[in-house]
Amino acid sequence: MSDRAPKAQTPLSAFAWLGAGAGLLLAAWSLPVNLKSITPSLLRAAGAGTPSVAQLGRQLVQSEKIGPAALVLAAAEAVRDPGAAALQTELTQLAAHQPGMAAWGGWDPFLDPLFNLHGSAGRTTSTPVLTFFIAEKAMQSLRTYLAASRSLGVQAVLRTRDVAETGRFVPATRPGGQPLDAVILLTAMLYQGEHLSPSLQREVRTLAETATQQKALGELEAFYFDLLSLGKRLDWVQLGELLRHTDDTKTVGEYAQLARVTPDELPTIYTAALFSESADRVATYLMQYGTAGLSDLRFALGLGQGAVRQLLLRQVPLNRTDNPALGVAVEFGLLHPRLALIVKWLGFLAGAFGLFRGLDRALFAGHSEFGPALPHVKSGVLALLVAGLLVLATEPFLLRAAPASEFKVRLVLPALFTSSEPPPPAAAQTTHAMDSTTLLSIGLFACLQVGMYLICLMKIREVAGSALHPLVKLKLMENEENLFDGGLYLGIGGTATALVLQVLGIIQPNLLAAYSSNLFGITCVALVKIRHVRPYKRTLILESQARADMPAAVARPAS
Repeated sequence: MSDRAPKAQTPLSAFAWLGAGAGLLLAAWSLPVNLKSITPSLLRAAGAGTPSVAQLGRQLVQSEKIGPAALVLAAAEAVRDPGAAALQTELTQLAAHQPGMAAWGGWDPFLDPLFNLHGSAGRTTSTPVLTFFIAEKAMQSLRTYLAASRSLGVQAVLRTRDVAETGRFVPATRPGGQPLDAVILLTAMLYQGEHLSPSLQREVRTLAETATQQKALGELEAFYFDLLSLGKRLDWVQLGELLRHTDDTKTVGEYAQLARVTPDELPTIYTAALFSESADRVATYLMQYGTAGLSDLRFALGLGQGAVRQLLLRQVPLNRTDNPALGVAVEFGLLHPRLALIVKWLGFLAGAFGLFRGLDRALFAGHSEFGPALPHVKSGVLALLVAGLLVLATEPFLLRAAPASEFKVRLVLPALFTSSEPPPPAAAQTTHAMDSTTLLSIGLFACLQVGMYLICLMKIREVAGSALHPLVKLKLMENEENLFDGGLYLGIGGTATALVLQVLGIIQPNLLAAYSSNLFGITCVALVKIRHVRPYKRTLILESQARADMPAAVARPAS
């Protein structure tokens, strides 16, 4: 009876370990957190209860900012916001009530005395601001008005008209210098009306003073060129709202580049800047992730302001694989992303350990020949390996480099400021990507080695459970050496197979996928022979020697 009791208890503990391990793995897998990406469930939770794109547009309509509201309306229609129809109705009514202001995008007290915004030369639709500023009569009125400004920044910008050393532009005081002259007046007017953010104001003033001292536009010319690109695409109020959320000239250049290379997506990019109240974060995100980032940004716009801010705050791509998760897990991942990630990885490790610990109990029930601490060591090594594979499988951007952005800022040739055509796309850059087939092949090799490892343990258990003399068991163990080396044979075969598949083009060329099979094979054989076969053989040798010494010890007293 005493021999049967442990056998009845051991399966129960094995099932308990297996159940606990599976539960931990499932709970860890359901946590919607990633190291280098963000899941849709987190964005949905962040956007819940926050203003939508259409609500932002209605706020702009209430502020009588027709131009920005029109771009937000286009973005709302692109993301299929349910409130887009109501926004369009309100915007149409406002434009009909004040048709003259539609050309400028709204009313401005600084421009009204100069341009009579209610008249606007019969224009009733949004008009790029440089269309008005490039006229000679308008420039003369602006010079007269700005010359009386008491702002030191405005005067510093106006003095750059006399700088003769330029690169891309014809000097403003020479024939053909009207574009540069118009941009200088536009910059001064934006400065005068406080349409520039405080940090951007300080930077522009510093660049203007430096250009005047050095008698060369230098870095200021790049800002003028970028402002020219935006001024040819945005009306006055649209441009002012964007620059009010822009912190430096670098972001102005990135938005000008985005406007040139993807003009159809300008409403989405513009709305994201107003929604997040940071054009800098939007530009940084798109410059890093390109069209894929634009798609992620559009997805976040459809979920609300909180989702956009969360995406731009983390500056990571969207992981489209969304696992089902409880509301508590989503809330925890949103409030404590780093802690949730640590809990997830520890859950993988603990769950894998529980599974292998349960297998240990099932395979070695009643066999103490392997030592009491050996199953823990074995389970820990395998759990670490499996947990690492699970992390790689659930982190799509951990080993895969982000594709080269199509929106990267490129050099613009001098004197091409009159061209409205976007620059040619940059050549594709080579990226080292870890695609799904490579991950699947690595996972397959790992599973095969785990299976081989378990087969070897079952064979050891079979030999240990037989009622044979220790020397016979030792001979049987030696007879199974080829089986115990099977991990190496399987690893070499997996490497050869992976290389052949790569040559045939079935999987992407990646040496990691091929040589991982050998690595797993070496690990498997090392665990089997060092952690199991060698200790058990030593036990058999000592047991056989003890049995050989017993007759001699018994015979001595008899003599």
